[in-house]
Amino acid sequence: MGPQVTEDVSAEALARFDMVIDVRSPAEFAEDHLPGAVNLPVLSNEERAEVGTIYVQESRFKARRIGAAHVARNVARHLETALADKPGGFKPLVYCWRGGMRSNAMAHILAQVGWRTTVLAGGYRTWRRHVTARLYDGALNLDFVLLDGHTGSAKTELLGLIAERGLQTLDLEGLAAHRGSLFGALKDRPQPSQKLFESRLLAALDDLDPARLVVAEAESSKIGERILPPALWARLAAAPRIELSAGQAERARYLVEAYRDIIADRPALEEAFRRLPVHPSRRRLEGWRALADAGRFADLAGAVMELHYDPAYDRSRRKHERPLVGCIALDPSDPADRARAADETVAVIGALDAGAAGRESERR
Repeated sequence: MGPQVTEDVSAEALARFDMVIDVRSPAEFAEDHLPGAVNLPVLSNEERAEVGTIYVQESRFKARRIGAAHVARNVARHLETALADKPGGFKPLVYCWRGGMRSNAMAHILAQVGWRTTVLAGGYRTWRRHVTARLYDGALNLDFVLLDGHTGSAKTELLGLIAERGLQTLDLEGLAAHRGSLFGALKDRPQPSQKLFESRLLAALDDLDPARLVVAEAESSKIGERILPPALWARLAAAPRIELSAGQAERARYLVEAYRDIIADRPALEEAFRRLPVHPSRRRLEGWRALADAGRFADLAGAVMELHYDPAYDRSRRKHERPLVGCIALDPSDPADRARAADETVAVIGALDAGAAGRESERR
């Protein structure tokens, strides 16, 4: 019996398979892939390039013959390694770029083994159309509450503490692998491609319960180099906010801890200085470097906040007039006070959630 075919890439449909197998090259997989997919390439990056060159420069027949030999060897290796322990009832979904030769070659062999194998019709392009339709052409049925506040008010850490307390959260900076500021790049962790960011984002959104509020950080429409899709940004731009209020000295102390990787990497620090939209004068920059040389990083953080971060936040707040539903003061550098602020935030959001549930009940 040969493989079956499906076009359904909804979260519910994908969950019915034991493994989603991406047979494209590692380079294609790295750019983007279906959520939870495992890369078992039938052609390596080099083999794919070789076959493509032969196809263009020599002949289609020779390219297919050499490609078939590569595919056979690679599928055999996967059967002997990654797939060696799969039971008789194993149900994989297999896809390539467009549901053509690569996925069908793998799927027919897996089906002959006796596994209930399915091929994704249209391959990765079917998934990409699904992502685009959901994030660019549609609307999200989720209601958000935003954690807002000046840089250094521990919004990201509060978001984690809130999640630990059972609230529903969406960690956009985690998905984008960036802390959402000029100094926000994560050492040794590059940002995903825009397509991969959107795939991860859609998977995270599908895990959320529309009947409950979702807590997220107040972000701009861009996190590092990744852009928030319109369907999500429209919901965030209209969401109410809880403001975290902290003094500049306390925020500076917190930033020294939170951005210790940047502090320890002088070239990264200099690159962040270079990217400031309001470029500091030579005299100011020399002063900042002197503070770094002296290890006075809290003073340096305060100076950068005064020049760039606080004015940028104030401009953004004036531009996006989101309703204010609470204001919580905290010392972000104090773990105990962060925990207390998280408890207060949970109480505020719990009251909002209860009010929303009551209004929904009245509408019914």
